[in-house]
This record gives sequence, structure tokens and C-alpha cells, in this order.
Amino acid sequence: MTVIEAIRARRTIGKMAGELPRETIRELIELATLAPNHRMTEPWRFTVITGTARERLGRFWAERAGASIDAAARDAFVEGESKKPLRAPTLIIVSTRTDPNPEIAEEDFAATAAAVQNLMIAAQSKGIHTGWKTGKMVHDPEVKKFLGLDPSDRIVGTIYMGTQALDEAKTRPRKLDDVITWMSDAEASIR
Repeated sequence: MTVIEAIRARRTIGKMAGELPRETIRELIELATLAPNHRMTEPWRFTVITGTARERLGRFWAERAGASIDAAARDAFVEGESKKPLRAPTLIIVSTRTDPNPEIAEEDFAATAAAVQNLMIAAQSKGIHTGWKTGKMVHDPEVKKFLGLDPSDRIVGTIYMGTQALDEAKTRPRKLDDVITWMSDAEASIR
């Protein structure tokens, strides 16, 4: 599969099965770290969650998210929310160190997002399905603490991964003319 084929084929899958060997995960993370990083700060961090650790994380996330919900509705909410990390056999929580300099912090966040893209395209080229998830929990300081992250770290996303898709990928048409502005001698002038 070429890089272009992998980019065109990659779609978010909601539920997956199929364990990934540790060596494959390491290779995907290595490829992620080849992302452009302007100041070569290598700000990215990868927390790999597999096995029963997904259950512990799910329960922790769910209890944090459900803390402010009415007691009558809380149990059902926690039950449903705690199952989310079980949608795939491997989760990689990708985070970035936050530099005190806002310009560097912004560049590092962008570099880490590029690392996620590298990881997902590399996974696609190997026939591995992925889904990039975020949500309220990426901002929760207690979740960061649970994961062993620094309070200033930013979670860029949780990448769900598996070798078998259990649901169908959704596709949508792209509207290139809505997102491209041409600025050349023929099309427009720069003010």
C-alpha cells in the first residue's frame, strides 16, 4: 500500500478487535516520532493501554465524568461510560509536554498532532484499524495524574487500535472548493 493509498483508505472505526503485538506498537510509535518538529523538542508522549488496564481506565474516567450527575442517573452513566475503552484492544494516549513559552507550546502541540497522523497512516498501511477520540476527559487533571502525566501536559487524543473492524467505516464527500483559496496573478491579489 502506498502512502497515498493509506491516506485515502484510512477511516475512523468505532469498535475493533484483534490484539497488536508489542513490537508492532513500538514500530508505529517510532514512525509517529518521525513527524516534523520545528525546534526538535520531541514533546510527544505515548501511554499504551491494553488488557485489564483498559477496564481500570474506563472505570476511573467514568467515575470522574459522572461525579456531578444526579445519583439516580449516575450508575447507568458510569456503566456505559466505563465501557468506552473496551471498544478496541489497544489504546494509545498521545500527549504533549507544554513548554512555558506559548509559541513553542503551540508548535509542540501541532507536532504531536502530526505524530498522531503518522501513527494512524502507518497503522492503515499495515491493515490496522484506528479511531482518534478526545472528549472532556483529556482536560481532567486527575486523568492526567492517573496516567502518570505532568499536570501541564496536554492530551492530544486517545487512539483506539485493532486488527479487525467490528463496525463499518463511515465515509463522507470532501468539498475541496469550500476549503481552498487560490492566490495567484490570475485568481486574486494579496492586499
